[in-house]
Amino acid sequence: MKPVWIVDDDRSIRWVLEKALSREGIPYKSFASATEAISQLQLGVEPPQVLMSDIRMPGQSGLELLQEVKTRFPSVPVIIITAYSDLESAVAAFQGGAFEYLPKPFDVEQAIELIRRAIDESMHQSGAPEEVGLVPEILGQAPAMQEVFRAIGRLALSHATVLITGESGSGKELVAQALHRHSPRADKAFIAINTAAIPKDLLESELFGHERGSFTGAQTQRRGRFEQAESGTLFLDEIGDMPSELQTRLLRVLSDGHFYRVGGHSPIKANVRVIAATHQNLETRVKEGLFREDLFHRLNVIRIRLPSLRERREDIPLLTRHFLQKSARELSVETKRLSEAALKYLSGLDFQGNVRQLENICHWLTVMAPGQLVEIGDLPGELRDSSPVAMSSDWESALEGEVDRLLARGVPDVHGVLSQIFERIVISRALTHTGGRRIEAAQALGIGRNTITRKIADLGIEGGKDTAAE
Repeated sequence: MKPVWIVDDDRSIRWVLEKALSREGIPYKSFASATEAISQLQLGVEPPQVLMSDIRMPGQSGLELLQEVKTRFPSVPVIIITAYSDLESAVAAFQGGAFEYLPKPFDVEQAIELIRRAIDESMHQSGAPEEVGLVPEILGQAPAMQEVFRAIGRLALSHATVLITGESGSGKELVAQALHRHSPRADKAFIAINTAAIPKDLLESELFGHERGSFTGAQTQRRGRFEQAESGTLFLDEIGDMPSELQTRLLRVLSDGHFYRVGGHSPIKANVRVIAATHQNLETRVKEGLFREDLFHRLNVIRIRLPSLRERREDIPLLTRHFLQKSARELSVETKRLSEAALKYLSGLDFQGNVRQLENICHWLTVMAPGQLVEIGDLPGELRDSSPVAMSSDWESALEGEVDRLLARGVPDVHGVLSQIFERIVISRALTHTGGRRIEAAQALGIGRNTITRKIADLGIEGGKDTAAE
């Protein structure tokens, strides 16, 4: 391993870091100024594994050193340390590509841990570069997603109406776009409209257009979404929320292929493929009288069900990597990556917002996570306070995620906390199984009668018949 460079005009800071690195067996080199370190780089000296530099020093500044290092050796992590922990310094450091910004005074152990993370990052960066290829339209290796891919493939030459169902944020519009791109209409327009996002009194005009003077404010003739999508595809998102009178008009278009603009008297032929989507159960809405049954059958020619992210947890690492790379490209920064512990923790969460929520988290991490390697403690606070999904097919993985969460929050006596929860659940379920009979529960669990009696009292478990009653 190459040495860690320490650049600081404060001799005491250099001394403390040197002693700490020596104790950890990490090689180092020290410089009293940025000018000295820059001259070494310009002489062609081998670059450091990690650079740790003060920001304000006589002569050239730490930011100038940062710029020099990033220009010559962009993969070298740079940790900026300073007694001037102001917003401008922090922003300048991160904009310059700093790995982390560490204000003085700092805990030496914290600094060594940060250096170790930076070393891990530099080792990762020095490996083979990641392959950059065409980004797939939709990502997924889970069996449920493979079914979706097969359905899209089978529909490649079809003009049939498709109904896509799935929770909000699961990617229904992406599937609609993929259906369009792989259809005979791919060279024509793909027009999307969220029927739940447009006021009821404007939705008819949005869909079908209007004639001049047909209502107050209609100064000119306007083409609606059906006309805009001519010969192409019209995607109607959240179709379950469409008002009943518009359901009737949509049914007429799907039935005879003609429609009228608002205020119009001449029928207009519609050569449009309709793809509809909803997060609601349309069968239930039909039974409740909120959705026309005949329209439902017109839309439900071919149905594609998109699984929630909870049903395809094995795709979370793949999606996380993709979204981190996407955010990094958009922001022109280096791509961040999750540690094994953070990825395992993330994979155990119950994503109510599905893929959209995961994408937003990855964007947040790209902007806000302090280092290139993201640990559990770097995740947004609301995620660290969330319990990983309890209903896991692998309860050991769920337990691992819970341990990681408690450790990240700094909860004291994690072993004691989890042991009590474990014993309370096991004994309570055994008592439920035996109808509250303690002796039978103790025998089933393989523990003594006195032990279960003591545990019931210590853990505050309700229920359980005493020995005399038994």
